Amino acid sequence: MQLNRLDRLSALLEGLAPRVEVNLPPAGIARLDFAAEPSPFLHIHLLAEGEIRLQLWSSASIALQAPCIVICRSDIAHALETPAAENFQRLMCARAWLDGPVAPLLLNEFSTPQVVSIDGAESSLRHVIDLISSELEAPRCGQPALLDRAGDILFIGLLRHLIAHPKTSGGLLSGLADPRIARALVAIHAQPQFKWTLESLAEEAGMSRTAFANTFREVMLATPGKYLSAIRLAIAQRAVQSGKGLKAAARDAGYTSPSALSRALSQASAMASH
Repeated sequence: MQLNRLDRLSALLEGLAPRVEVNLPPAGIARLDFAAEPSPFLHIHLLAEGEIRLQLWSSASIALQAPCIVICRSDIAHALETPAAENFQRLMCARAWLDGPVAPLLLNEFSTPQVVSIDGAESSLRHVIDLISSELEAPRCGQPALLDRAGDILFIGLLRHLIAHPKTSGGLLSGLADPRIARALVAIHAQPQFKWTLESLAEEAGMSRTAFANTFREVMLATPGKYLSAIRLAIAQRAVQSGKGLKAAARDAGYTSPSALSRALSQASAMASH
């Protein structure tokens, strides 16, 4: 089944449903502490100029040289510190809330914080960083609204950079970096309710059934069936949490019946409790 589909980044963004909230450090401080939080989101710290240090409780501090972006999951306590408070004047902090079904898969990519150097990044990411840097250096009227919108563009540019240069050896970003596997992922993200088979997904990827199954498992660290099941379960869980009944949730997620969804939810709950 060949789809009129979105590109891989657009499909990913639809599956993440991100909301980016931008904050600037208070004036005159030399340390920012970020406690671990149970709510799933990503901290994104953009250092436009200067040097600061990232302190992780599980390891020694890491020196950060601008321009760079630090990505840290919300359940990882960390701190940013500098010997001179003025260094924080060129720092923008953001929270990226991910409300879509692909969110858990992206969050898994950041079990350890990542520092992304902007040297050599493509022009669109550098342009938004230059815009943010200019605004931090000389604030003008409308700054909060401008930075909020720049935060959205920064998040998109950052994902584009990470797909082009994945830092992990397997997982969602590595899968999207592989043009063949990306086509299958986009198809799943675009139509998770479709009755996908190994054969139809292999056709989307333009590969033989065996080659696709083996490559998908190597790149994604999961079989196509398990990946599809994870996406459908996440869609169903969000539908139920939003107040939909099992019948509507099953239809939204592509389950064959409400009873099949009920069994999947019970199994997921049992696994989470262990």
